[in-house]
Amino acid sequence: MSEQNQGLSANPGEWPKALFIVALLFSVFQIITAAFHPVSSQVLRAVHVGFLLLTVFISFSATGKGRPWQPLAWLLGLAGMATAAYQWIFEADLIQRSGDLTSMDMFVGLVLVFLVFEAARRVMGIALPIICALFLAYGLLGQYLPGDLQHRGYEIDQLVNQLAYGTEGLYGTPTYVSATYIFLFILFGAFLEQAGMIKLFTDFALGFFGHKLGGPAKVSVVSSALMGTITGSGVANVVTTGQFTIPLMKRFGYRPAFAGGVEATSSMGSQIMPPVMGAVAFIMAETINVPFYEVAKAALLPAILYFGSVFWMVHLEAKRANLLGLPKDQCPDPWAAVKARWYLLIPLFILVYLLFSGRTPLFSGMVGLSLTAIVILGSAIIMRVSSLGLRIAFWIALGLLCAGFFSMGIGVVFGVVALLVAICWFIKGGRETLTVCLHALVEGARHAVPVGIACALVGVIIGVVSLTGVASTFAGYILAIGQDNLFLSLVLTMLTCLVLGMGIPTIPNYIITSSIAAPALLDLGVPLVVSHMFVFYFGIMADLTPPVALACFAAAPIAKETGLKISLWAIRIAIAGFIVPFMAVYDPALMMQSDSWLAIIYALFKAGVAIGLWGVVFTGYLQSKLPWWERVLGFAAGASLILATPASDEIGFVLAALFFFAHFWRSRRSQAATA
Repeated sequence: MSEQNQGLSANPGEWPKALFIVALLFSVFQIITAAFHPVSSQVLRAVHVGFLLLTVFISFSATGKGRPWQPLAWLLGLAGMATAAYQWIFEADLIQRSGDLTSMDMFVGLVLVFLVFEAARRVMGIALPIICALFLAYGLLGQYLPGDLQHRGYEIDQLVNQLAYGTEGLYGTPTYVSATYIFLFILFGAFLEQAGMIKLFTDFALGFFGHKLGGPAKVSVVSSALMGTITGSGVANVVTTGQFTIPLMKRFGYRPAFAGGVEATSSMGSQIMPPVMGAVAFIMAETINVPFYEVAKAALLPAILYFGSVFWMVHLEAKRANLLGLPKDQCPDPWAAVKARWYLLIPLFILVYLLFSGRTPLFSGMVGLSLTAIVILGSAIIMRVSSLGLRIAFWIALGLLCAGFFSMGIGVVFGVVALLVAICWFIKGGRETLTVCLHALVEGARHAVPVGIACALVGVIIGVVSLTGVASTFAGYILAIGQDNLFLSLVLTMLTCLVLGMGIPTIPNYIITSSIAAPALLDLGVPLVVSHMFVFYFGIMADLTPPVALACFAAAPIAKETGLKISLWAIRIAIAGFIVPFMAVYDPALMMQSDSWLAIIYALFKAGVAIGLWGVVFTGYLQSKLPWWERVLGFAAGASLILATPASDEIGFVLAALFFFAHFWRSRRSQAATA
């Protein structure tokens, strides 16, 4: 969400009543359509976009300052809903005359395109609309371009038909995924956040690592990793966990830029942390037509390496600067935190089981969301029961309910939720719990706005690319380079992701580059999942790289440091994010694209050694400060291990052994001399 235009307060209780109701209706519509499927896929997408437009225009001003002028805001918002109503009412007619638009079809289509562009500008700034406008101009004027970029030319009615009707434009696959999986998982995370999952994760991390060397920074890494299991939103994690961890790190001696860099890097890793991951993971699964768990499985080891690398960098920096942790008596008991809110983990564990047992994300998300509501409401009831026997009976009944989810109809589940709501209404403290659930529903709609608008607008790119075939032209250039040097193709793809990511979020970045670059990598022999994950990872890294590092600038006001300085630290801390994708291309076993567990374990070990070496090199410290020749030796060892040829592996391990031997021998001698 654009930093300069925060149209929605983080506290739903402070929202204007009309906006609160619209957000609530938005969430209710999404839950009902996910549970009962009362409308077609096309209508679902159209109404989803209609609600997004209405929410944006009544909450985000055109100038980015203050509240929007309400008469115009409601006019634009209701116009957005009217485009959805048009798709719903005339659905059959639009299908019958597909490709032969009437004057009214043209008018509604043009209004829809304009509204989506303007809504995206208000929410995310001007960069993404400009990129999409260039693609739109290419569709209209590409016949006048020279060389391979020239196409046969398309009239405006053809472009409107492509973008505003059917499923290859604004209502394309990203919008479908946003309207189904993504919204449910955003609601899932919102319910857990409102119920206190952030405090559970933070207290757990603080209890285990707060008193260790560099404890405050390690708490940031661990809590962000845990938050990533339920939210998958990098910038949102920065402004939630960062409010606690960044001041804590500064208080114990970490430089402001380093503290902000640790939080930004850790939070961005949430998008690659299974089981929930970020919205891109669901779009990827739908795009390449694989089960979601295949994407999560491919992301698991790289996510572990990513957070392990950040943890290692934090440890080395703390060791170098001798930064101690908190006194142990000031750290909470981690198991007491789990004991107080253990029931919140039930939906998360069941969600993981469902996703990795082959259930669809839609089913898994619906079950996870329903269970979360049942657990939150049920815990409010059981806390009022003094009898231990009744408490145990309640949790046993809840367990049986969870076990029976596969055989019960969704109507029964909704009935259980309704019964718990009724009980909470009449017990002491129950209404406060109902308020928490209500705020979770509207907070979910708030988090869905930037994701949904981005998914709708990038439909312009998908539509134009599909219509003109320009992707094959770009892919041809990459293929021509890759025939001689795969590494250069990978670097070109990486730079494309990083440059695009300077002004646009991860979702459109992935969609653009996966449309034009991932197919080329696939033709060069890179496995399907690995080629898309390569693009995905560097889309995430773009939020950390200067000059426009969204996550770092989100951390800047908390750290009281410039976003640029935070970004320079972040790219050093996130070194694994730059190494792992290349290693996975040369050795797909790192993303579990192998039937041999021995190969997977070897790839993980090799990657761990390489990341450990590069962490030492970029920090400049292990047992003692590294001289320049040790840094060169360590860098060469790490670089050799990235490649997957037998010779490079042997060279890398030999150089690594020399590095560690030389460093520890020199450090021991220097310590003995000073003793």
